[in-house]
Amino acid sequence: MRGELKLLVIYVKLMLILGGIFGIIGGNAEVLEEDKRALLDFVTKLPHFHTLNWSEANPVCKNWTGVTCNAESTRVIGVRLPAVGFSGEIPVNTLSRLSALQVLSLRENRISGGFPKDFGKLKNLSMLFLQFNDFSGVLPDDFSVWKNLSVVNLSNNRFSGGIPKSMSKMSQLMSLNLANNSLSGEIPDLGLPNLEELDLSNNNLSGSVPKSMERFPSSSFVGNNVAVVDSNSNTSVAQSDLSPLPKSKSKGKNWWRERWFLGVVIGCGVLGVVAFLCLFFACCSRRKDGDEGFTGKFPKGSMSPEKALSRDQGSRNGLVFFEGCNYAFDLEDLLRASAEVLGKGTFGMSYKAILEDANVVVVKRLKEVSAGKREFEQQMELIGSIRHENVVALRAYYYSKDEKLMVNDHCSQGSVSAMLHSQKGEERIPLNWETRLRIALGAARGIAHIHSTNGGKFVHGNIRSSNVFLNTQKHGCVSDFGLAQVMTPLAPPISRAAGYRAPEVTDTRKATQAADVYSLGVFILELLTGKSPVHATGGDELVHLVRWVHSVVREEWTAEVFDLELLRYPHVEEEMVEMLQIALSCVARVPDQRPKMTDLLKMIEDVRCTLSETRPESTSGPTPSE
Repeated sequence: MRGELKLLVIYVKLMLILGGIFGIIGGNAEVLEEDKRALLDFVTKLPHFHTLNWSEANPVCKNWTGVTCNAESTRVIGVRLPAVGFSGEIPVNTLSRLSALQVLSLRENRISGGFPKDFGKLKNLSMLFLQFNDFSGVLPDDFSVWKNLSVVNLSNNRFSGGIPKSMSKMSQLMSLNLANNSLSGEIPDLGLPNLEELDLSNNNLSGSVPKSMERFPSSSFVGNNVAVVDSNSNTSVAQSDLSPLPKSKSKGKNWWRERWFLGVVIGCGVLGVVAFLCLFFACCSRRKDGDEGFTGKFPKGSMSPEKALSRDQGSRNGLVFFEGCNYAFDLEDLLRASAEVLGKGTFGMSYKAILEDANVVVVKRLKEVSAGKREFEQQMELIGSIRHENVVALRAYYYSKDEKLMVNDHCSQGSVSAMLHSQKGEERIPLNWETRLRIALGAARGIAHIHSTNGGKFVHGNIRSSNVFLNTQKHGCVSDFGLAQVMTPLAPPISRAAGYRAPEVTDTRKATQAADVYSLGVFILELLTGKSPVHATGGDELVHLVRWVHSVVREEWTAEVFDLELLRYPHVEEEMVEMLQIALSCVARVPDQRPKMTDLLKMIEDVRCTLSETRPESTSGPTPSE
């Protein structure tokens, strides 16, 4: 009886423990669901230009753009939505329900209204970024509710009134930026010992800089009517007088406003910019075109010449995103990203950029764009509207007088060109026959979809193996399309790119869909032979792939055409010969003799169907025929 009683006690305790565990799990799930509901209420009630992938069906902690959860995936702790196109006032009782929120970034939108009063509920907030919006009104009286705040950026809004003295109670504050607002009154002595960065420039502040803030540079107070102590003469100087664009006019005539002084300042600035650009391009010129070994993070403030663009053009005239883009970043994020040179293409240099949120994109810096702004933007909108599983999506673009950038999805496995020609040794990925057929089929599907765009008149214009990648299904996926129309026409170069060009193409801007079929035919020959479209023989003589294939086939040495690596696989010769015949029909010299893209796709699909019906998995591995 006593033994049964002990067992009963153990059972009861176990049930209590399990009940507590399941109660905690259930409670956590319920809290996370409340966070999810708060975010959905926020995005539903606040109009926005760019589409977010937030929905009831997707887990908030894994797939939602701009949302970060804690390690246990039980609470939302970060919301980063810069440049999404929000407009209007932040809806009451939405974001304020995220009680575990630590980081909030809504910068570079068009959010208006006053500082949200219910943000006082966000007790755990440590970083707040609301710069480049249309907020107005006075700042909250009591900042002491945010004792964990370490970074506050409210710059480039229309806040008015004074700087709250309660900010002095934010003992963790390390960075405060209130620049470019309409704040007035005297600067309070905040006495924040951990404050490392301060910017109060371009407001309507007056009086003297407090003793505790004299450690900050004069640029922190420029554009105000405040006095700072000159450490050299121990005298006070009005900061508004030192401002390049003073807000209040002075009656006295000051030498720093004379034309000769402004000329010197402007001249020095121009010389500095020229020197920087010369140094940059000198460094670039020392790298070979094929330099793919550069990695690392660009120095702050000088990632590339484009860094100046974000300053000169303004963040709102920065990246233009397309509908459906799930990335949450802006030009500043892009320019701060770690970068790796991927290579130099027909239309410019490409970089792999790793953003702070771990997303990876490819940034293409276009060269020799001949189209004007309107024509360029229209072409980008057309390119950006194309969505297909076998087409690398254009997510955003940037246009200024001196720089044009494109942001594409990143394909982690590299180009087909690298797989065929560049990768050596252990890094080489063997391409069996089925993989090559999948690549050809996917590329054909992508190009066929591109040709159907714009009333069936759109042209790729730059089909080559370095512009074909693998999608998640291991099928070919094409990129770099539609750019020839906005570029300076290319002279026929003696290079690998020349081997893809149809003989009738003399102006790359006027390439046709028939020319695309020719280029795709060359690409299929490249897959079959493993050779570049223009390659050197043993005697260093340049050989055109199309001519070489024709000569071999004419002599009935058909087997000599195929890549030796493919001959290791059994029972593929018949399909390879079929694909060879399809490729040769594509590279006919007369455009009218080439198949239409829809017919070409059907031919390749028939070969693929034959392979699937007869040998679904037989060519998937390296099974030598001997």
